[in-house]
Amino acid sequence: MAELKEARVPDIGDYDGVPVIEVLVAVGDTVAKDQGLVTLESDKATMEVPAPFGGVVKELRIKVGDSVKEGSVVAIIESGDAAEAAPKVPAKTEAPAAATPTAQPTPAADDSTVEPVAVAAKPDNIAQASIDAQAGNTTQSAPMGAGLPPVRFDAEALLPGKVPYASPAVRLFARELGVDLAHVTGSARGGRISKEDVQGFVKGVIAGGGVGNGAAAGGLNIIAWPKVDFAKFGEVESKPLSRIKKLTGANLHRNWVSIPHVTNHEDADITELEALRLQLNKEAEGKSGKGTGTKVTMLAFLVKACVAALQKFPNFNASLDGDSLILKKYFHIGFAADTPNGLMVPVIRDADRKGVFEIAKEMGELAGLAREGKLKPDQIQGGCFSISSLGGIGGTYFTPIINAPEVAILGVCRSSTRPVWDGKQFMPRLILPLSLSWDHRVIDGAEAARFNAYLAQVLADFRRVLL
Repeated sequence: MAELKEARVPDIGDYDGVPVIEVLVAVGDTVAKDQGLVTLESDKATMEVPAPFGGVVKELRIKVGDSVKEGSVVAIIESGDAAEAAPKVPAKTEAPAAATPTAQPTPAADDSTVEPVAVAAKPDNIAQASIDAQAGNTTQSAPMGAGLPPVRFDAEALLPGKVPYASPAVRLFARELGVDLAHVTGSARGGRISKEDVQGFVKGVIAGGGVGNGAAAGGLNIIAWPKVDFAKFGEVESKPLSRIKKLTGANLHRNWVSIPHVTNHEDADITELEALRLQLNKEAEGKSGKGTGTKVTMLAFLVKACVAALQKFPNFNASLDGDSLILKKYFHIGFAADTPNGLMVPVIRDADRKGVFEIAKEMGELAGLAREGKLKPDQIQGGCFSISSLGGIGGTYFTPIINAPEVAILGVCRSSTRPVWDGKQFMPRLILPLSLSWDHRVIDGAEAARFNAYLAQVLADFRRVLL
């Protein structure tokens, strides 16, 4: 017997108000169990909502641009004999509608129905990749700076005691982006400030259309970005930034301006550690020479070494909350993963309870999900400390941007063999360059130097992680 059933959004973590960027099916399509129905995009990842059962799509309850949360009804599907007999129709991909910001976007039907927006606090190094947007959840938008409404002050909103008209979700979103709502003009009904208004303000400031007083940059007096007609100098091509890069850029800008960064550099002798790594991987391959287990990476050892350093220097495993310092008793380590859409920061949870092989395996799985845009919200949240590794590319030292609300991040470049004087002669040693950026509001120079020195000692003699 045919039966009409509801296909709902499954558990997507703590997120509410996740935008729909793509509808993968149409009414009348026959779908199989676990076939994608729609695509959602959170602050750092895209995810498909699969069909919980097979059948014929009888009704679609959402469209591109809608915001959903766990339990939202996506579609009505007819399952049973009738559905099985229906002809198979290939899923149709509906291109996301490009948002066209205007000075007065169509107001919502009911201002009282405002979905809360979950904003992850990671990017980001993104390198932190701080997609922290944390950069916030946004819908698909036009190229940065294209067709944006003029950014202007709302003089009335600047009057003493005047409270900007915005929902708690929009206030949270603006706070995460470092935007003072007093400088944002609301375009929704009754002058309410929408999330799109905040996004437009940030884009305007970045593209040079914002006010020159640096309202989105911690109150700094920043002059407007220069507007140049590049085409008059030669041939050009306009390429829109990916959504992840736009969110990352806004959050990295906030983090760099808001956090007093200092970077310490250190060299770690990993000669013995690299020999151990090669030996462990050789043993994992087995006598037959065929791979039978996960290969441990140097980054997995770095995660364990950082945990040891965080345990010894707890101020690095903390976050600022107003005038209080929140010291964390757990050790979730984020690592920057390079993806086609930009850097993302998956998180290895409870790294203190895992061995290097387990960390290496999980890291490989998370990096694969990041490249495919399939990371779940809980896989990019809760980080305590981030690692940005350029080891496979090159370089010597750099200054990674802290992934707020963390207070430090470790940058790692490619190791190289150098002659090192041992007191009698020069010996070839494998040296790994380390770059530690830290928040000077929480950490002082002496403590940072001790952290870096201890981390280098652990990498030189990994038995120290047992102490």
